Amino acid sequence: MIKLIRLEWRKWNIKKYIRYVLSMTVALLLFLAVTAGKAGADTVSMGFHKRSVINAAVELYSNMSYIVLAGVMLASFIVGEYEKGTIGLMFSYPIRRKKIVVAKIISVWCFCVMALILSKVFIYFSLLIMKSFINISISDIPIYSSMFWADTLLSSIIMISISFLALPVGLKTKSSKAAIVASVLIACFSHGNIMGYTFLGNIYYYGLLIFGAIVFTNSSIRKIDYTDVT
Repeated sequence: MIKLIRLEWRKWNIKKYIRYVLSMTVALLLFLAVTAGKAGADTVSMGFHKRSVINAAVELYSNMSYIVLAGVMLASFIVGEYEKGTIGLMFSYPIRRKKIVVAKIISVWCFCVMALILSKVFIYFSLLIMKSFINISISDIPIYSSMFWADTLLSSIIMISISFLALPVGLKTKSSKAAIVASVLIACFSHGNIMGYTFLGNIYYYGLLIFGAIVFTNSSIRKIDYTDVT
């Protein structure tokens, strides 16, 4: 499986996606640095634990950006192959079809989770280095708190996991565009407000989304070994 994952990264030129991640991280950092001073040091919002506004802002914009990135990668790595009909060539290899698709799924999940975590860490430490210039304090980004890092890790895993709801949409329609649009909608519904109400930070809601992603993705590839892909 590890060899298949590495082959997927090599096939789709993972260095290109690393460049995308670096560019996106710098853009997020600049945006957050410009707006950080307006957050207010004493204001808090609720996530999985009590967050300062700058902490919540980093989580919000990073999570939404990477949900869409995951959708774009799923569209390229998996849905696009069905759309163009090139998946048949891969299925001609003496390897179970399901194993090939699972390797593609894991390759996207692992890359996006690692990239999101590293992106957040870079942004947090960069903001702390600039704290004197952007009017925030060390208490706004509590890097010495184990809860802070647990929240960062957990939220990253959850957000990338729920982004996989876009995969069954793309596979059902055999459309990369549908998968990308679905990822944008997932980002909005997982972080937006509807008439003052939000599911942001609701662990039960996220648990339901992850369960749905697992169930629908599994149903999409469950019979792939016996299904005509043409």
